Amino acid sequence: MLDPRLFRTELEFVKQQLDRRNFAFDADAYSALESRRKDIQVKTQELQNERNSRSKAIGQAKAKGEDVQPLLDQVQHLGDALKAAETELTDIQTAMDAIMAGIPNILDASVPDGKSEEFNVEISRWGDAPSFAFEPKDHVELGEKLKGMDFELGAKIAGSRFVVLTGALAKLQRALIQLMLDTHTSEHGYNETYVPFLVNADSLRGTGQLPKFEADLFKTNFDPALYLIPTAEVPVTNIVRDVIIDAKDLPLKFACHSPCFRSEAGAYGRDVRGMIRQHQFEKVEIVQIVKPEDSEQAHETLTRHAEIILEKLGLPYRRMLLCAGDTGFSSSKTYDLEVWLPSQNTYREISSCSNFKDFQARRLQARWRNPETGKPELAHTLNGSGLAVGRTLIAIMENYQEADGSIRIPEALLPYMGGLTSIG
Repeated sequence: MLDPRLFRTELEFVKQQLDRRNFAFDADAYSALESRRKDIQVKTQELQNERNSRSKAIGQAKAKGEDVQPLLDQVQHLGDALKAAETELTDIQTAMDAIMAGIPNILDASVPDGKSEEFNVEISRWGDAPSFAFEPKDHVELGEKLKGMDFELGAKIAGSRFVVLTGALAKLQRALIQLMLDTHTSEHGYNETYVPFLVNADSLRGTGQLPKFEADLFKTNFDPALYLIPTAEVPVTNIVRDVIIDAKDLPLKFACHSPCFRSEAGAYGRDVRGMIRQHQFEKVEIVQIVKPEDSEQAHETLTRHAEIILEKLGLPYRRMLLCAGDTGFSSSKTYDLEVWLPSQNTYREISSCSNFKDFQARRLQARWRNPETGKPELAHTLNGSGLAVGRTLIAIMENYQEADGSIRIPEALLPYMGGLTSIG
């Protein structure tokens, strides 16, 4: 959530920034609400003061033995007017809060203009795309040949966009998770964390999934409702909700493996083949909570941590800076890491690493105590996929495939594969 003071003092700046996102913000309607809020707030204060004054007069009149009924009638009238003003003030504030909850973050100045992913900017590239003496197969063909990836069985058990992995491919997925967790905890200093896979609405509001993205969530019938997590970002970042963190404990760094559940509302027809876009998938999420002055460097470092996993696996990738129109709702700045997929002859997203600055922290009331002032201030939050496990599995299958359909195991995974050097 944005700082409400921006809307009072820099409304034109806010409008310009939201225009960069192609976000339609009715500044005139908001200004009208703000003006009405100020008027009603002043009226409420005046009524409170007048009621207090009349109540005091009643006490003085009683002490003199005077008839206080006319004063009581006046106080009753003031009480009714005050109640009506307070109700209107609450209604206006609720309407303004609803507007604020649907407004995305202000973009970092370094984010390029652009309306779609076509305007994203390549920052760097690592590794060379493999060359094959044969026509490379996609992961679906490879998985079927290996009899370890079954989409029909996933559909029978749950429905479309689910998969069952068995045997060596299931082991390979588990090995990837272990490599990611070991690297992020032992080498990068993250604290391994286990969290609930169901969260309440407050947690989703805190990280910005609600109210905007409710259609993408799986919601239970519990009362109050619980939601399956779309990413471990939600429960992990909510660890610091309503917390004031001691400055000496920052940065906080969490690494968490979890399943993720997304309905993919509006994504029908896109990437329906295979494991690219599933309702259930695995991720290892890395999250940092930092001081505001440290978040820019933390963003670079966190992104680098995700890149190191790709390099350990020998997977060609590129880093992309997302343009204004492609940057996520809560993010101020996002790098996407895109891995090379031979079957598509292109790079595909495998990690998004974002700096949210104080946008999530304001919703969460996640603060740190500044020792220089002794006062709590909003922290900055960041996260990224380190990595999306299913897409990493796909990338290994396609980049390490042999002519006979077998899959070589990357060297970094050999310690986790129980002696297997290839699959198939």
